[in-house]
Amino acid sequence: MKVKAVASGEVVSVKLLIPHPMETGRRKDLGGNLVPAHFIKEVTASHKGDDVFHAEFGPGVSRDPFLSFEFEGGKVGDTLTISWIDNKGEREKSDFPIISI
Repeated sequence: MKVKAVASGEVVSVKLLIPHPMETGRRKDLGGNLVPAHFIKEVTASHKGDDVFHAEFGPGVSRDPFLSFEFEGGKVGDTLTISWIDNKGEREKSDFPIISI
């Protein structure tokens, strides 16, 4: 994941890029076989143990999804935890620092 979390006052702006194939299960490969579905189901961001963002995805989201959101209450030096899980059970969870401009 690539994350940029920037604090301005008590508002934190977050930009998030998740590298993921996001296959719908409807596309065919060169041999005419269906490519199995493989997509992110949930993305969650938490700050100091509280969820500040949650999204549920389906197979219609494009490859390498980009998200942008804001939340209040964060400050420079705090940590933002981002996690996701996909329909195959794969998951990722990482911490990112909140920075200033």
